Amino acid sequence: MRSEKSNRAPFGLKIAAAAGLAFMHLPILLIFLYAFTTEEKSYQFPPPGLTTQWFAVAWSRPDVWAALTLSVKVASIATAFALVLGTLCAAAVSQTRFFGRETISLLVILPIALPGIITGIALRSAFSIAEIPFSFWTIVLGHATFCIVVVYNNAVARFRRISGSLIEASMDLGADGFQTFRYVILPNIGTALLAGGMLAFALSFDEVIVTTFTAGQQSTLPIWMLEELIRPRQRPVTNVVAMVVVIVTFLPILGAYYLTRDGDQIAGASK
Repeated sequence: MRSEKSNRAPFGLKIAAAAGLAFMHLPILLIFLYAFTTEEKSYQFPPPGLTTQWFAVAWSRPDVWAALTLSVKVASIATAFALVLGTLCAAAVSQTRFFGRETISLLVILPIALPGIITGIALRSAFSIAEIPFSFWTIVLGHATFCIVVVYNNAVARFRRISGSLIEASMDLGADGFQTFRYVILPNIGTALLAGGMLAFALSFDEVIVTTFTAGQQSTLPIWMLEELIRPRQRPVTNVVAMVVVIVTFLPILGAYYLTRDGDQIAGASK
């Protein structure tokens, strides 16, 4: 009985945890609430009335669809680049030994450690010096810089837990490099890559700072939302779109959590 009581969290700690959760999530609930308000020019609490008309308005606005389509395309292609390059970097760093390996690992994760404004300024300067016009592809390249880090971190952690004896046994049995990757390595790192891809997509989809410096005249969905808040026409429409962003980014994060929580179950990990 004593041990059970001693393992219980103090009441004050429970209150502090609840207050912290409320501080983080109440603003999100307010976004959801104001998506249904009847007031279109200001935020009044409580809302003067509730309506679902803004969902139809948001659905019919072509600028919303254009921004949403651009964000999905950018996030998808940036994630694809990140999966390829991040996996290759993780394999090289975790499976081989060479001079400067730790330095290269630091350089790979540096873009996500730097403030976004520094990365944005650096990319904008590089594109200007190279005389590369700002376009869809400059946004993709900007997002890929930090998406690679997300995939790399997931992949390198899983690579380091794969027993080298599995790869050696595959080679001894006559498998070539591609067969070893397909039948031995990929089944063990697949969930880590999928989780990393989901997180990279979510990170790219709602990115603002780097996009501001690399987008030119194009507007992704987060940039569109920022412009609508600065020059509002129909505020509740912005909240409706914000609900979509929350859902689109929450689902991949939730999926990544469930995919990686049992990541310790790796073939040969204990050998």
